[in-house]
Amino acid sequence: MGLRLKFNLVLLAVFLLGLIISGSVSYELLHRNARDEVVRSAGVMMEAALAMRAYTVGQVRPNLRVSEEEFLPQSVPAFSAGEIMNLLRKKYPDYAYKEATLNPTNPRDRAVEWEADIVNSFRNTPQTEISGTRMTPTGPSLYLARPLQIKDPACLACHTTAEAAPASMVRIYGPNNGFGWKMNEVIGAQVVSVPMSIPVENANRAFYTFMASLTGVFVVLFIILNIMLSFLIVRPITRLSDAADKISTGIMDIPEFAEKGRDEVSLLGRSFNRMRRSLEKAIALIDEK
Repeated sequence: MGLRLKFNLVLLAVFLLGLIISGSVSYELLHRNARDEVVRSAGVMMEAALAMRAYTVGQVRPNLRVSEEEFLPQSVPAFSAGEIMNLLRKKYPDYAYKEATLNPTNPRDRAVEWEADIVNSFRNTPQTEISGTRMTPTGPSLYLARPLQIKDPACLACHTTAEAAPASMVRIYGPNNGFGWKMNEVIGAQVVSVPMSIPVENANRAFYTFMASLTGVFVVLFIILNIMLSFLIVRPITRLSDAADKISTGIMDIPEFAEKGRDEVSLLGRSFNRMRRSLEKAIALIDEK
């Protein structure tokens, strides 16, 4: 096995090991960043919904002039937040916001199975936030959920019993939904769903680009190192080997090696030249006798 082959095998082994380690680390880092990006997007949507709820309570509801016989859903913070997010979904259909409730007034807010599991988790274990991923028809989606808890006694004015609730509201939604709520009870959860497909695709694209770039750098480095190995080590040593073979057969009329430089190959050439001169002197002394 030649020196060049040994060198290339060692270099290839080092590259493969480095590629595996750097690939594993970069893949994990890129996908973690992708998830963090999705979590930030979900957090922005959640805060936007909360801002809309606060705006409805502070700015819209106090300025509405309606009679007791009329009920405007637009004055309900949950309705307003849902409507804003539904408008957003016209441009971003994979993004979703829902105030999932176990016993909602508006049927559209009724929690489906996986949302009900989140609500029950909040009811069973006090938590401020839950996040996770689930599969959807369009790919993986990250959800961010916060509990909906009755903290304002004013909410109970419409949600204790159908008899105590505004008659106009009961006419719209009926007497069977959205009643029996209690103070400090977790009645639902605000759930934001954000698709992960695009960030994951971007992370994969960045990963493949990084690995391709790393491989390209290795190929260039491999070529450069092989050229350097050939000119600085393999060729001089091959010349020394050929010269040694000729001298061993009695052929002495070969030029000396250049003795410039202080590297190991130059020192070897300098030593070879001294050995050759010593050998020539010894042969000359033998011939004189």
